[in-house]
Amino acid sequence: MPKVVLVHPQIPPNTGNIARTCAATETELHLVAPLGFEISDRYLKRAGLDYWPHVKLTYHQSPQHFIKTAREKGGRIIGLSVRGKQNYLECQFQPDDWLLFGSETDGLPPEVLKECDLTCFITMKSPHVRSLNLSVSTSIVLFESIRQTVNN
Repeated sequence: MPKVVLVHPQIPPNTGNIARTCAATETELHLVAPLGFEISDRYLKRAGLDYWPHVKLTYHQSPQHFIKTAREKGGRIIGLSVRGKQNYLECQFQPDDWLLFGSETDGLPPEVLKECDLTCFITMKSPHVRSLNLSVSTSIVLFESIRQTVNN
């Protein structure tokens, strides 16, 4: 099953909503510090409601720590970014992929993008919209990756 990785998330309700999606799909959620909030933040808990006990959560102290862990466990590191090279719909997802999403304000840091095996983007029809909400983007890509990898 692909894994969701949030690098430097800043907004607690977004992370809470993503955690709920991960709980519903039994997807691992990895948070990479620094975070813009405390894990105990009430807004984070509220967005995740009573789903937090069902989230397979791993916390990484830094991007370097996460990259080392991901390389040891195997699987491709796929960065999702407005600067991605490939439309996510053209990506052939694999069950052991790591799906990386950056902070709401800055996206994935350049040093993390350099470590990615490939980078993807979500097409925006309107030139007036820079990006989608983090929880929306995560759900779009996660569900496509699940669609492609379940029972394949």
